[in-house]
Amino acid sequence: MTTKTERAEAICWIQAQMADYGLTMEELGAAGCFDPPPPPPSPAAAPVCYRNAEGLTWDGQGEMPSWLKRAVNAGQSVEFFRVG
Repeated sequence: MTTKTERAEAICWIQAQMADYGLTMEELGAAGCFDPPPPPPSPAAAPVCYRNAEGLTWDGQGEMPSWLKRAVNAGQSVEFFRVG
């Protein structure tokens, strides 16, 4: 966290920049300087690589889900469930 001194110095610097460039608060507002920041991008969902008839899915990463393990143990090929 910044100290009060650093904060005061930052305010002085901003005021000096505004004076040097002849900027007003209205101009900064119109330029979007006070708009809230955009939300961070949501993490991309992993693509579905495998799906069963019930709609359960697996992206092929990590441990094989139980529904797919049961099917493979029963003799079904993993490739049977591949999407696309």
